[in-house]
Amino acid sequence: MDTTTPSTSTHPPPPPPQPTLSRYESQKRRDWTTFLQYLRNQDPPLTLPTSTGLHVIDFLKYLDQFGKTKVHSLSCPHFGQPNPPSPPCTCPLKQAWGSLDALIGRLRAAYEENGGRPESNPFGERVVGVYLREVRVGQAKARGIPYEKKRRKKKKQVRTPSKVAVETTGVGGGGSGSVGVEGP
Repeated sequence: MDTTTPSTSTHPPPPPPQPTLSRYESQKRRDWTTFLQYLRNQDPPLTLPTSTGLHVIDFLKYLDQFGKTKVHSLSCPHFGQPNPPSPPCTCPLKQAWGSLDALIGRLRAAYEENGGRPESNPFGERVVGVYLREVRVGQAKARGIPYEKKRRKKKKQVRTPSKVAVETTGVGGGGSGSVGVEGP
């Protein structure tokens, strides 16, 4: 027979369950952690307040080694060909421009969410934007497919006797092209 009494020690209540993060929030957190780890691994280690747009560019170049997008060099016979024939070339795989652009957007937001001031955000520095533009143009040329920015629709006013209609012309893609009516 067991004569011991049940333990009366109190256990702290379990922590409340963390709300499940959206895919975007999870990715943003993972990107932020990766960037901070990158800064710590530099020799000498860098801190967030001392990081600049140039450190951000170095981080983006570091990420190229994990890329999956073939970027043909100028000397490659496949340079500028949208669908290059076989055999495959030895040009490097890099991060796609769209992936880098989205990454910078997430890191800009994460910086400010973690106490950074917008005016000191290294992810928003002009040099980072210039670098992203160069990557976009370079990758488009290497693939032979020009990057075309989506254009906004132009609004053209059409006068009728009693109403002013705003007609949307089909410049660029998207939208229904429907006509809205404003009051007199």
